[in-house]
Amino acid sequence: MKIGEYNYIRQLRRQDEKALMYVIETYGGLIKSVIRRHLFSLPHKQEECFDDVLLKIWGHISEFDESRNSFSNWAAAIARYRAIDYLRQFQKELDVVNIEDAVIAREDRMLSRMMEKEISEEMEKMLKCLKPCDRELFLKLYVEEKTMEEVSLETGMEKDVIYNRLSRGKKKIRKQFSIQRSI
Repeated sequence: MKIGEYNYIRQLRRQDEKALMYVIETYGGLIKSVIRRHLFSLPHKQEECFDDVLLKIWGHISEFDESRNSFSNWAAAIARYRAIDYLRQFQKELDVVNIEDAVIAREDRMLSRMMEKEISEEMEKMLKCLKPCDRELFLKLYVEEKTMEEVSLETGMEKDVIYNRLSRGKKKIRKQFSIQRSI
């Protein structure tokens, strides 16, 4: 069966490797450019990230909904989030270095600051659609990694209220990004 524009998604869902080759040929440039944009300072990680993105597409094609988004936007979003994950992973690797073995160069610190800034900017974009109170909850729980009990004590809110605000906030973020992806 010939794989083309009209049947590659159906064939991907059937785990047809030819459909994956079609995706690489058709959308590989887009995926690589998104990865390069985020991992410009880590060229040695770009190919590995590209492979991971293809695995994610292959393994999660059942989650793709044609009615909500185009395949190119969906694949680009996967590439973006995988690249950001690679940045975070590299950041942690820089933080967890054996002091006896490492000579930390000035460039590494600059790279680390650049990655922190990029991750921070991405997070600000995501949380921009939330009310300040809800934004604070997200930061405390997911960035500062505080427990629900700690956040409840600090804010004076009950856990159920916090869970409800987080749930509504996640819906707002999903809605915001689905609107942005469709543009």
